[in-house]
Amino acid sequence: MKAWALLQDSTAEAFNGAWPAQKRAIALLPRVPVVVLATLVALFSLVPLGFIAWVTYDVGWETVKTLVFRPRIGELILSTVYLEIITIPLSIALAVGLAWLTERTDIPGARLWAWLAITPLAVPAFVHSYAWVSLVPSMRGLSGGVFVAVLAYYPFLYLPVAAALRRLDPAVEDAAASLGLAPVAVFFRVVLPQLRLAICGGSLLIGLHLLSEYGLFAMIRFDTLATAIVDQFQSSYNSPAANMIGGVLVTCCLFLLALEVLVRGNERYARVGAGAARPGDRRRLGRLALPALLVPAGLALLTLGVPLLTLGRWLWIGGLDIWNNEVTGSVAQTIVLALAGGILATIAAVPMAWLSVRAPGRLQRLLEACHYYVGSLPGVVVALALVSITVRFLLPLYQTFAMLLAGYVLMFLPRAMVGLRASIAQAPVELERAAMALGRTPGQALRQITLRLAAPGAAAGVALVALGITNELTATLMLAPNGVETLATRFWSLTSEIDYVAAAPYAVMMVVLSLPLTLLLHAQSKRTAGQ
Repeated sequence: MKAWALLQDSTAEAFNGAWPAQKRAIALLPRVPVVVLATLVALFSLVPLGFIAWVTYDVGWETVKTLVFRPRIGELILSTVYLEIITIPLSIALAVGLAWLTERTDIPGARLWAWLAITPLAVPAFVHSYAWVSLVPSMRGLSGGVFVAVLAYYPFLYLPVAAALRRLDPAVEDAAASLGLAPVAVFFRVVLPQLRLAICGGSLLIGLHLLSEYGLFAMIRFDTLATAIVDQFQSSYNSPAANMIGGVLVTCCLFLLALEVLVRGNERYARVGAGAARPGDRRRLGRLALPALLVPAGLALLTLGVPLLTLGRWLWIGGLDIWNNEVTGSVAQTIVLALAGGILATIAAVPMAWLSVRAPGRLQRLLEACHYYVGSLPGVVVALALVSITVRFLLPLYQTFAMLLAGYVLMFLPRAMVGLRASIAQAPVELERAAMALGRTPGQALRQITLRLAAPGAAAGVALVALGITNELTATLMLAPNGVETLATRFWSLTSEIDYVAAAPYAVMMVVLSLPLTLLLHAQSKRTAGQ
């Protein structure tokens, strides 16, 4: 403690003794260069949206009317709307009910069921559909798409809802019960309104995934806007029709974002008062314990048992011969692309993450919105914009590693931003100032002090982006150079040929590489709740 006090005194003395010009430099830090870099990344993030707007203007209103206002587009919009309005409420009911069981009741094995509730995220959505189509070949259309989508995506709602339930102050529920409300009324009138933010956020994630998903619905043979874009691109390349459908899809994304803001509202949910909220009491299930166990156990069987049993069956049929050099090559290429994309996306996020913590303001909020909005765009739209730009203006870059990595950076930039911003916020700005007072340049202080302290968050960002790239399908199909086959694209090509046996090893390896993500998400949700 004495040594730390002496260090603080010497740091303060060094800072206070700095020349006026140096003080001004310390106050400014490397703000101007960082703003320039963040602006360049923000402009790059606007490429997909700007390109679609430019193509819409370039083809003319008459062509737009011909390509957009036609019966086929109306059918695709209706099928997509039906998918959204059926899947999201079912996912909400399932996620909220399961979160209540695992977080607020004495159900046996609550920790195990809580972990199993998020492990479906380790199985890519198109692997879920592969497993169910293998088991039930007649599974087709809207009903099949809704069923598989709920199983694949409900964890996006379960995670925030379970975390919110851990943080709720049970004193509010006790007060409602003391006023004569029955337990069911307490849940619907007190608990459920406090879960609004978590439900809205999770529903938005599911809605955006439903808009952008291709592999799941293509295998189920259910047509959506995303499947139509990929089909149009594969049939005619750089087609104005694909670009126009992409514009419709972006409009749907913006509508979902606006709807989420409207439903979320402006209510306060923070606890005000002295003391700390106690942990919530777990309800005794009594005779209902055994029937309640059927919910998480049955869900685990549907979400994990069926994919694992299906994969195990195909692996057994194929034997050791299906584990060949092509599998090893796809694993290696996937790992290389995932790590390269993760590192590049994290580097691109550094300027904006630093600005959002060290220099908040109107310009920072504008630039940050440009960084984040691209995360709401479907991968197929990002890939379509990059393909069209390279074909028209930068043909030598068409289907190159550089363009593929650029697509990954655009798609997963928000993932890198979240963890990095939190880590930079935990690095005291006084250490940067002290380093400059001792002779370091602003850039050196940023690199040698702040970025080193933020290294854990940067590593987590790289991991999240890398695991997202591992399971990415549509953008990789459209942007990958000839001869490059990741686990996802190789799996898709084999399943398109109905060679389910040969595709099984690629699905297994995707699950193996994705499983750490579920552990990371589960640990992060517990940490958010202070556990």
